Parts: sequence; C-alpha cells; structure tokens
Amino acid sequence: MTPRAPLVSSPLVRALLALGLLLGGLLAQQPAKDTSPHSSAELVSEFTTVVPGEPFTLGLSMKLDPEWHSYWMNPGDAGLGTKIKWEKTGGVTISDVIYPTPRYIPTPPLASYGYEKEVMLLLDAVAPRTWKPGETVTLAGQADFLVCREVCLPAREAISVTLKVGPEAEENSDWALAFARTRAAMPRPIAEVKGLSMRAAHADGGYLIALESTTPSNLANLPASQVRFFAQDPGVIQHAGEQQRLLAEDELVLFAPISEYSKAPAERLRGLLTLPDDATWKPGEAVHALSFDVPVEAVGSIVMPVQSVPSGGVPSSLLLILLSAFAGGVILNLMPCVFPVISLKIMSFVQQAGEHRGKVRSHGLVFAAGVLASFWALAGLLLALRAGGAQLGWGFQLQSPAFVAAMALLIFVLGLSMAGVFEIGASLTRLGAAGSGTEGYGSSFFSGVLATVVATPCTAPFMGGALGYAISQPAWESMLVFTVLGAGMATPYVLLSLFPGLLKRLPRPGAWMETLKQVLSFPLFATVIWLVWVFGLQTGIDGAAGLLAAMLFLGIAGWIVGRWNAYNISGSMRFATRVLAALAIVAGLAFAWNASAYRAPAAGGSSSGAALWQPWSPAKVESLLAEGKPVFVDFTAAWCLTCQVNKRTVLHRDAVEQAFRDKNVTLLVADWTNNDPVIATQLEALNRSGVPVYALYKSGSAKPVLLPEILTEGIVMDALADLPTHSTVSQR
Repeated sequence: MTPRAPLVSSPLVRALLALGLLLGGLLAQQPAKDTSPHSSAELVSEFTTVVPGEPFTLGLSMKLDPEWHSYWMNPGDAGLGTKIKWEKTGGVTISDVIYPTPRYIPTPPLASYGYEKEVMLLLDAVAPRTWKPGETVTLAGQADFLVCREVCLPAREAISVTLKVGPEAEENSDWALAFARTRAAMPRPIAEVKGLSMRAAHADGGYLIALESTTPSNLANLPASQVRFFAQDPGVIQHAGEQQRLLAEDELVLFAPISEYSKAPAERLRGLLTLPDDATWKPGEAVHALSFDVPVEAVGSIVMPVQSVPSGGVPSSLLLILLSAFAGGVILNLMPCVFPVISLKIMSFVQQAGEHRGKVRSHGLVFAAGVLASFWALAGLLLALRAGGAQLGWGFQLQSPAFVAAMALLIFVLGLSMAGVFEIGASLTRLGAAGSGTEGYGSSFFSGVLATVVATPCTAPFMGGALGYAISQPAWESMLVFTVLGAGMATPYVLLSLFPGLLKRLPRPGAWMETLKQVLSFPLFATVIWLVWVFGLQTGIDGAAGLLAAMLFLGIAGWIVGRWNAYNISGSMRFATRVLAALAIVAGLAFAWNASAYRAPAAGGSSSGAALWQPWSPAKVESLLAEGKPVFVDFTAAWCLTCQVNKRTVLHRDAVEQAFRDKNVTLLVADWTNNDPVIATQLEALNRSGVPVYALYKSGSAKPVLLPEILTEGIVMDALADLPTHSTVSQR
C-alpha cells in the first residue's frame, strides 16, 4: 500500500543507507573535548530534599541545537535510544528511562522517532530506608545518546545530582515547570481513558489498529490525518510507510504496513497512537498520545470503515482499493508465476543498454501499453461473461485445458530459442523480446501481453480485496481498478525506460549476453513444468503425455530450424528442412489439441494431497457449523502457484495440521482448477475474485475470518488461537 522512491525501495538499500548514516557520524571528526556535540544533558531531581524510603523522580534534561534531534526508545529506521550507565547511586533504586511522546521525523526514504530542541526523560526512583536525615547523597553516571541531522554523532555526558535527606520532601522550584510539562507530554495508557478501547488485527501486508469509543463525540471531530502509530518494538512496521486512516462515527481504524525485515507477524502490538495537541477526553486535559499493548487478532476481525463523501467526490473506500490494486500490481512481478517470464524483458533491457535514450523510453511505454491492453481485454471479457451469467473469476482462462496447453507450448518454444536451439529473427522469439537482433515495438508490446497472461494465476498481496471489489461494481469502476492494477505491474519497467542511465551501468554488449540468454531459459522451462502439471490435473496422465509429445515435435522443429540455418544452406535444402519443421509443428499441435479433450478422473482434492482435507461444499460447511464445529476452507487451484507454495510451506506442515486437530477444525478444499460456478459464487460472496482464499468459519459467527493470500505458520496459529482446544480429536 505504500508507494516509495524506486531507487531506495529494497530492504538492502535502506539498510545500507541507515548504516551509512551511523558510520558517517562515527567517522565525523569532532574536537576531542566536545563529548556531547550539538547537545547538552543535565541530571536534575524533582525534589531537592527526599525522604528515606519514599519515591521521587529524576529527569535527564537534554537540549539540542536547531535541526538536530535525539531518539525515542524505538529510534525508527536508524538511531539509538538514550542509555544511562550509573556509577554512583547511594543505594537508590532507579528505573529505566521513561520517554515522553516522540515526534515523527521523516528523512526519506527513512523515518525516525525522536525529539528536537529540548526534552526531559524521566526516571522513577526510590530512596533507601537506611538514609538518615541531614545526609547529602550524590547520584552520578554517564548518559550516552545519539544526535543527528544529515549525519549522526555519538554524544556522552557525565551527569550527577546532589540530594539532601530530610523528614519532608522539598520541591525543586527551578525545575517544577519542566517536570509538569514533561508529565503532560507523556502518553496516556488506553485503560485510563474512559470510553475508549483499542484492538489490533493482522491485515494483508500489515496491521489494522482500531480505536473504538462508546461516546461518539469523542472521535467525531478528531483530525484522523494527524493520528500516527509509533511501534514500541523494532522490526514491526515500516516506519516511513504511509499509514492509512479512516474515521467512522465511533471508530478510527489505522493501517500500518508491516516491516520488510519482519520474519513473522507480531503476536502483540505495543506502542503509541499520537494525537493532535487539542485532543481531549476530559475538560481542560489534553491527551498527546495513547499507549497500548494489545494482542493481534486474526485477519478480518477488524474492517476498514467506509466513509461517506459529498456527491461527486471519490469514495475513500475506492481510493484505498486503487492503492491496494497498484501495490498488488507492483508485487505481482515478484510472484512465482510471473517472475520466470520476466527474464524475457530483462534480456531486452540488456540488449537496449547501448541504444538511443528515446528508443529505450518508447519500448518501455509500448511494453506498458501491452500490459494495460491485456488487463483491459481480460477484464472486459471477464465482466462480459459474468454479465452473461457465467461464474468466473481472476485467472479464468487457465481453467481451459486448451489455453494451458497453448501457454505451455509458447513458453517452451521461447525457452528453446533462449537456450540457443534455434534463432528465427523477427518471429516468435523476437516477439518475446528474447531474440538476438534488434527488437521491434511489436515484441515489446507482446512481452507485456505475455507477462500479463502468465500473471493471471497469481493473486498478489493487496490484490484479493481489490479484485473482489472490482467485479461487484459498475463497469467503469471495475475497469478503473483493473487499469490501476496493470499500471502497477508495468511501473518498474516504465521507470527503467524513463531513466535509461540505469541501463548504462550494465556491462557493454558482448559474448556474455549469449550466456545470460541461455541461463534465463531455465526459468521458462520451470514455468513449462508447472503448466504441464496443471494440464495433467485437468486432463489426467494421458493428457499430460499428449502435451509432452507435442513439445517433443516442437523441439524437433526447433532443432531442424537451428541445425540448418536459412543463411547457410541452398534453396532446395531450405525448402526441405522448412517442410519437415512445418510437419513437426502440425504434428505437435495435433497432439496438444487431442490432449486438451481429455478430462482427469474425478478425484477430490487433486491439488491437495493431505489425508486430513475433504472436498468442500456449501452444505457441508452449514452442516458442520450447525454441529458447533469450526471449519477451515482452502479455496485453491492447481494453476495457482501461490496456493501450492502455501500448502507445502504452511498448511501441510505437521505442526499446522496438528494445531487444526487440536482445535477440532474440519479442513475442506474448494478446488477451482476447473471451472466451478458454485465455488465462483462463494468467492463472490466473500468479496473475492481469485484464489488463494483461506476462510476460517467459527461456530456462532455469521461471517468467516479471511486470512491473507500469503500464509505463514504464525498467521494460521494466531487465527486458531481463540478456538477451544480438544485433547483427543481425530479427523482421519
């Protein structure tokens, strides 16, 4: 959901920038005597006289030069929080640093949490009972912190404060106002604010945080755009990521994108919601931030509210859908069904590295046109068929064995060409942008078409909701969503073509290009294996054998063309070899056409090999829920590579299946490999248009909890967490 600058979007580049920021500070030379550059720190006490055995408060008062800042407990993308090393405490018990509400400090492409100008950090302390009135005690230590502007500089300050011991506490009047202001800037625990509650849930690509009020007027006038979530723990969210916010009458819902470095979604969210300075819940009492520590609930347990807008405006929900569609389109390039075919365009950019800037730009735009035209064609056909009563969804063309066979043969031929078996100039391989000659605009356009067609088996993160929304809306709105989705997919290539300076960093054309081209043929052959597997599930072993035979004949045709190059043989030899190649192609197409007519024997769960899983039907779900049993449904298809990865890495893992058994969950598979209008209708009811979709039905709940398209073991375990455990359950 979060657009970023293209040159700094990878986690590696961001990490290097953060590292460089810190190293720049460490290497910056400062005068030896200045151990606290651009800053100062002083230890003070709220009381000049303290009572034995009684609590009191210390403060580390920090002042910073203009434009310099220090950091909160979680510094964000770069930085360090303040640490105090005590050398003399006199027996005083001293807490860790207590931080007031920080500021959001953007330094694109990074962001930090910290303080500017001046800040006081608090420390709770308790005097020992052994102190005697009349004594004086000195507390001393060393404060280490980081101050940053363009560079970061380590700062170290020796700190100390002398206290008197007496029978009554005496306030330090010089610092009373500073302590009062600091306490006012402290976040309020959500539990202390009457009428407010906080919840958090997993969402596709991040977390949803809901601030709920039993008194609607509390939230009605809150400027939602000024609310921001500060995660207390590092590595939870993207600190510089855009946070989406929607405000309903009695609920504010905020979306925070998950960190690129997060290995698994967090089980709890701890942190702050910062509020505008004038936010109040008691007369005359400002609340700068709300602190909370809540469990993260399952996907779907919190839903973004839909805001109404004046007539003629664009609904906030549509803007969110369009943002999701664009992000999903960009991510689609990295999905397993698309990435192998991208080798075609990679080879094309390599070949264009030394060409005229305007030509490279034109090819990038033509490629984008191919992507957009394909999305429009697929979307138009899908909407037209659905308007005619057909129950179809995203990737519907791969439910046709004939189409799968055609795609497998096309990619197989492209792979043979890239492997060097044959070169046919401006023909099929040139259309795929893998030829060795000069690429025409037709080949760039076809590259966009091919990438889009192969992309349709995949539903990337953010795409599920966008597609489900699109097919249920008026035609203009649906086409707008599909257009933005296509634009997202084409954006990386358009950026490369618009900034061809990046291409100049590639090595000069040479013999290495032939090696690269041959290496890039292997991802295409991997795609062919997958398509043959899909075809086999649709048509059975006989159908798969027929498709392999078709590939054999196309391979013979390619070998003939490559072995007897048209430029090195006589006219009669050229005619004879081309006739043989044509006959081989005809034989191959005949085998493929015949194989497409086969149908696999009916066998439940061909796309799921685990014994725990049963075939899905709406009646079975209703029956199980009526018995009080929870149900987990895997809406899947053999041609959906994301589905297969989720099965092997998560759903069919022993630990996950054992968790399903422990919770007495019945596991059902809705296999959409071949067209099934009942499954399509159910997906539409779930506001989804493609697979994978994972639905957990809980007893007593009218709607299922929908899990994200890409699963982890933690996501599934979290979704099952609130179900009762059954000690002895067998589903076999």
